[in-house]
Amino acid sequence: MSRSRPEQDVPEMATIRSLDELVGVLASTAGLYVRWSSGPGVDLPEPSSRDDLTGAPLPGLSANPLDTEPWWGTRSLRTWAARRLYDYAHLPHVKDRRVRPWLLRGTEVGRGPDNEPLVHEVEPLGWIDVGVIAEADAEVRRQEGRWGPLDRYGGRQTWPT
Repeated sequence: MSRSRPEQDVPEMATIRSLDELVGVLASTAGLYVRWSSGPGVDLPEPSSRDDLTGAPLPGLSANPLDTEPWWGTRSLRTWAARRLYDYAHLPHVKDRRVRPWLLRGTEVGRGPDNEPLVHEVEPLGWIDVGVIAEADAEVRRQEGRWGPLDRYGGRQTWPT
């Protein structure tokens, strides 16, 4: 990891520059999450997410867990990490171009409206470089099954009637 200090970052944070580097961190450390946002400098002063649909404040920051589940078994940690990143890689395009992924440790305090963990007592650990997202995309595309980003309507804008 190389060190950087982006404009809206509170502490100096490392930057994870490859999918293999991220996998190494995940292999040695449990309880990590990825959050897609403008960064800890924006999130940590008031660590609460908001439900986009209703505007309701949530009791923590929405994040996605990076620990494997028992059902994953001995499958590739690289593929697991790639999938966890790939599923939300659309957020900078649909929310805000400044949104990017960062790695954190935190305490889960509930679940958000998409059943995502809500965490508080957040410790920022590092930015995840855009190149890692490209590697995750390539890893997902190598798989034989049909995967995709969250597409609730099969490419349609509304529920089929």
